[in-house]
Amino acid sequence: MKLPVIKHLAQFIEDNDGDYLVEAIEVLESLTEVPSLKDEELDVIGELISNMYGALEVHKLERGGMQRKDALNAFMQRVMGSIDK
Repeated sequence: MKLPVIKHLAQFIEDNDGDYLVEAIEVLESLTEVPSLKDEELDVIGELISNMYGALEVHKLERGGMQRKDALNAFMQRVMGSIDK
């Protein structure tokens, strides 16, 4: 996950609508079923999907009253905490 990408996508959600990301995620998930994709291509698609889900989570924290910086930090701490386990 890349924090600058998540931050940019969170701004996109604020400016537009989270449904755009949900639909993009659905398209990318469908693409993962193409049998001719290489592992590297699947990795890129997976990274994009992860960043999009991260942005949706950050946006949810913001709707709960957090400032964007705090929401980003809380999300990344949660991610890092799950990796450490």
